[in-house]
Amino acid sequence: MQNIDLSKIQVEIKSSQALLLYYYSDRCAPCVSLRPKVQALITDDFPEIKTLFINSDLYPEITAHFGIFSNPTILLFFEGREFQRWSKYVSIAQISEAIERPYSMLFEA
Repeated sequence: MQNIDLSKIQVEIKSSQALLLYYYSDRCAPCVSLRPKVQALITDDFPEIKTLFINSDLYPEITAHFGIFSNPTILLFFEGREFQRWSKYVSIAQISEAIERPYSMLFEA
């Protein structure tokens, strides 16, 4: 998503059944290494989840609005509500495990 602004993100949250926001900084080594793994997980295992990557350095006002204080931070929304939040050190297995049940109830029922 280019030209990101808060109102566009709020519309995405409200209009998407499932949305993952990934906050990162290019100066953050864990952000750089985790990002492609998260992207692959969502693409391969949870394709109905829309994903937005937000550079915290370029969009500090959006980052602050969502109470993001460290990178990487991942927010997961289901049906417009924040379901899960991970910051700093998180494994792909933890993310997958947290998503699996609500995802299957929402998309595979």
